Amino acid sequence: MADSPHPVDVHVGRQIRLRRKAIGLTQHAIAERLGLTFQQVQKYERGHNRVSASKLFEIANALQTDVGYFFQGMSSHNSAPPTHEDRAIAEFASSDFGRELILALNGVPARNVRRGMLALAKALADPSDL
Repeated sequence: MADSPHPVDVHVGRQIRLRRKAIGLTQHAIAERLGLTFQQVQKYERGHNRVSASKLFEIANALQTDVGYFFQGMSSHNSAPPTHEDRAIAEFASSDFGRELILALNGVPARNVRRGMLALAKALADPSDL
């Protein structure tokens, strides 16, 4: 048995977490809908436990999406582990703060203002540029 989770299981778990957060559900709420413990949901989201096809179908229904959603971004020819940048983006986007920031920025109608906010964030991230 492998020591680390399979990259596909990690990807599917990340997608479960992103979708759950996107619709504002807690691990407890989704676990209740699925008849699981929140610890089991955690294991799915981390890729530590594989999700069976039937359970993935139930999860998709509970998260109001289709099963294909969980495989978006996966290439059938490339099951390489996600890069550090990919993991950082997914972690940020699935955090409460990240979700709020993404939605807020997406709501700014002026493209030039969004670009200015990006420039500000980059400058703050690298104070040597100030």
